[in-house]
Amino acid sequence: MFVQSKTLKTTLITSPFNELGLSKPILRAIADAGYITPTPIQLKAIPQILCGSDLLAGAQTGTGKTAGFTLPILQLLSQKKATSLGKGRPRCLILTPTRELAAQVEESVKTYGKYLSLTSSVIFGGISINPQIMRLRKPLDILVATPGRLLDHVGQRTLDLSGIEILVLDEADRMLDMGFIHDIKKILALLPKQRQSLLFSATFSDEIRALAATLLRNPTFVEVAHRNTASELVEQSVHLVDQSHKRDLMSYLIKYHNWQQVLVFTRTKHGANRLAEKLIKDGIEAAAIHGNKSQGARTKALSQFKQGTVQVLVATDIAARGLDIDQLPQVVNFELPNVPQDYVHRIGRTGRAGSPGAAISLVDREEMKHLRDIERLIKRELPKTTAPGFVAPAKIEPEAPRPANQQRRAINQGNKPNQTSRKAGERAKQAVNSRAKYERLEQPKQPRQHSSNPTPRSKPAGTQQRSDNAQNSPKKQPAQKMSEAARHQAMPQTTWFSPKSSNYSGKRGH
Repeated sequence: MFVQSKTLKTTLITSPFNELGLSKPILRAIADAGYITPTPIQLKAIPQILCGSDLLAGAQTGTGKTAGFTLPILQLLSQKKATSLGKGRPRCLILTPTRELAAQVEESVKTYGKYLSLTSSVIFGGISINPQIMRLRKPLDILVATPGRLLDHVGQRTLDLSGIEILVLDEADRMLDMGFIHDIKKILALLPKQRQSLLFSATFSDEIRALAATLLRNPTFVEVAHRNTASELVEQSVHLVDQSHKRDLMSYLIKYHNWQQVLVFTRTKHGANRLAEKLIKDGIEAAAIHGNKSQGARTKALSQFKQGTVQVLVATDIAARGLDIDQLPQVVNFELPNVPQDYVHRIGRTGRAGSPGAAISLVDREEMKHLRDIERLIKRELPKTTAPGFVAPAKIEPEAPRPANQQRRAINQGNKPNQTSRKAGERAKQAVNSRAKYERLEQPKQPRQHSSNPTPRSKPAGTQQRSDNAQNSPKKQPAQKMSEAARHQAMPQTTWFSPKSSNYSGKRGH
């Protein structure tokens, strides 16, 4: 709960943010957002960044890392005027692993910099590139991007990275997990060597330290929590249940506890769709987001979840980072992640900014190894619990068949099959009909049979009759006239791709 000050002047004087050396326009924006006290990562990181040094910073998720680098960057860029602010030539580049995180970081930039004259934009995949190209044709100070789409713009020469003064790698460990290391190296090769580099991460692995050694120059190290630790404000528990009963238990728990906002993580995209369909069938408002969903569908589902119109949001690990939901009370691991560190990131969606939260994991006997790995990582045993009154159904709902690829793409986009797919099907049907018609024309025409001596359909027309006449009559039957198509059919045919003769020299006249 934030303290409301009577006047803006009083807020600026009494706010602890004032002691960090931030300018008045930024302090005013912070006060508008309702923030009074800096978090530990902000207290340690902001002064170091304002000094211009490289930074290697880590903190458990939900502790305000985004503001920890956004606030001082706005301060530095506003104090120093751009030497050559050109079209598509940003001064600061912030790289994030996911689209959702990129959008939320850029939203924070606008929130804290609304009283400054700095401009910002965000680019990521999954949507049309054309509006982004139009935006990059204007002067730009801060660019938030995902690595893949950033390189797309570089390839089309719509983006110039030669003016970067500050580089930020946000959620760097997740970038490595998602295989972005090669893209990151390509991007680093395009940046000027003289720059300030900041690396923020929820966890500090040995791989992150190796990346920092090549990226940062004499960095300051800041860490406000031990690596791979979960927030103490999150109450964690485990339900032991068969995989076939998880969907029923999930529906029961939501209704039994009357959860109004719950984030559920599944391991697969198909599993996310199936669980969302099951909950909707049971009268629970639910939506699924994952990599196969269009960006429009993902943005809409996330917005409805934040507004409260969607009660349950089912997500894969692509949403484990970047979801910033104020006071999210409940997180459920429908299936345990394969990587123990992802468990920390998942439950970090709750228990943020000092608010309590709860995380429940539904664990099948085949997931016990994953559970032991997680307990070993966080150095604590998770308590086992049961759902009072839950009775597993005697009849298990059969596995629904997965839709075809084209149909599944249409479902994920939230639309009916598009006109292109229907036209493609009509063209394929016309091609089959044309081929069948062509084959009928190439068949030899057979002589008509008299009704007095019909020939069975099972034999070629006229074959038996010609054989009997040849035996009973010594006269030679006149040759039947053959059509052009029939004569062509009777001619010996060579294969289209027959191998060339061995004595072929490849020269004309030989």
